[in-house]
Amino acid sequence: MGCASFFYTLLITFSVALITYNIIISANAPLRQDFPGPGNPSSSSSRLFSMDPIIKMPLDRSKTTSQKRLFHTAVTASDSVYNTWQCRVMYYWFKKFKDGPNSEMGGFTRILHSGKPDNFMDEIPTFVAQPLPPGTDQGYIVLNRPWAFVQWLQNADIKEDYILMAEPDHIIVKPIPNLSTDGLGAAFPFFYIEPKKYESVLRKFFPEEKGPITNIDPIGNSPVIVGKASLKKISPTWMNISLAMKKDPEVDKAFGWVLEMYAYAVSSALHGVGNILYKDFMIQPPWDTEVGKKFIIHYTYGCDYDMKGKLTYGKIGEWRFDKRSYDNVAPPKNLPLPPAGVPESVVTLVKMVNEATENIPNWGA
Repeated sequence: MGCASFFYTLLITFSVALITYNIIISANAPLRQDFPGPGNPSSSSSRLFSMDPIIKMPLDRSKTTSQKRLFHTAVTASDSVYNTWQCRVMYYWFKKFKDGPNSEMGGFTRILHSGKPDNFMDEIPTFVAQPLPPGTDQGYIVLNRPWAFVQWLQNADIKEDYILMAEPDHIIVKPIPNLSTDGLGAAFPFFYIEPKKYESVLRKFFPEEKGPITNIDPIGNSPVIVGKASLKKISPTWMNISLAMKKDPEVDKAFGWVLEMYAYAVSSALHGVGNILYKDFMIQPPWDTEVGKKFIIHYTYGCDYDMKGKLTYGKIGEWRFDKRSYDNVAPPKNLPLPPAGVPESVVTLVKMVNEATENIPNWGA
């Protein structure tokens, strides 16, 4: 038994060292365009780049398949207090809805890219990934995300055939079905991901022979449901393009904090993986005011209101909920609810955070 454990540890160490070496090489060399898959002329999928389809959701998903197509939910995180309390809340609600009606939610993994276990390994199913070599992320910690996915996909035993890439600041509000279909991913469209606007920059990574710039979907990497086999091909490209974009001053200035979102969109297109643009995937309070048919609340923006329920965005409100207020300490239990007149989406968000913190053992630990 000891020999087997030693051999497994040695194998993981060797794999991580090999990938780390490749990262260092790719980060210091020109980006190659002959990626596996569509970039390879011998690949049969390369012909997909000549297509520019208009993709619509099936009107009746129940007719597409009678068998459940389970997806594995994966969330990357650091070991910071800020990321940890969000993951704990996220996992609480994942468990609440996993077995609900129409759910095709399978397993769950927090991909912890701190390189070492933390105190929540027993609470949240966790895969420990190694961080990028020191200095590689240039202070942009999000670059660890694609690198963490590469490690997880190579080394973890993932039972499901599909992956939902989610984030710590996502709260699931109802059971999620597998929204992908016919080899297409399902992704939320972001208004600020604009391939046409940045075509001249993106052509450095998506040359004209790959097809029109509209082949790049206006998406990030989350939330996205995509086939596991597709993501295994996309992830190394996503990692390399993210590193190359960060090294390029023009690209870095153009994309800023959404750089690795663009990198994923480009990588998905390079591998011929189109996406259903599913606006009902999630809401983002305070701009989205109703939960409706949505599946996820993404609380990336601060919510500031006066006591009459009027939004005071850009100015700290008399009542506020902003995740950034809790970067060094978890939010306390029983946060005050917003005043009358505040939209349903914000009220629901705070109530769900309160329920989670009330029921998660050792909250604040």
